[in-house]
Amino acid sequence: MKVLHISSSLFGENGNSSALAQHFLDSIKLAHPTADITVRDLAKQPVPHLDADTFKANITAAHERSEQQKQLAQLGDTLIEELLSTDVLVLSVPMYNFGIPSTLKAWIDQVARAGTTFKYTQNGPVGLVEGKKAYVLGARGGAYAGTPADTQTPFLKTFLGFIGITDVEFVFAEKLNMNADEAPNILAAAKHDIDQLLKA
Repeated sequence: MKVLHISSSLFGENGNSSALAQHFLDSIKLAHPTADITVRDLAKQPVPHLDADTFKANITAAHERSEQQKQLAQLGDTLIEELLSTDVLVLSVPMYNFGIPSTLKAWIDQVARAGTTFKYTQNGPVGLVEGKKAYVLGARGGAYAGTPADTQTPFLKTFLGFIGITDVEFVFAEKLNMNADEAPNILAAAKHDIDQLLKA
């Protein structure tokens, strides 16, 4: 089993969403001791936002790229290879200003590549990243799940489905700032939910 964890907390391994992901990864290791786990920490290694030259390099066929384009496309190629080669994708996602972290959006912009992770057909786009399961582990200061203010869930579900990942589970630890005294219990409850999902 290959597991890819994309961490998008500004606080890296000290973030609440990262704590949920670490619990998930520890549980996976217990159940599958030989699991191959890759962690891409976007706080330690931010993915640059796309610019026009990088975008053009990314969509140019590999054998047609100039030397400069090869360098510009190298990171996107690496990120896509990590995604395509994994079995389980784990996204640890805090909520910043009602959305996903910009670092995660930058990662998304690099891996959403026509002809590689999705393709256009006469009937619309078709995802090419098949046979994967994804877990979205979110930490939030307020209460957003099930409300119009939860922009993360529909966006991530749409994006993942767009590239072909339709088996997606969401676990949220909410009200971490609203009920700060209860934060340890809130996180513990979310970890319990993760355990239940992994047992299913």
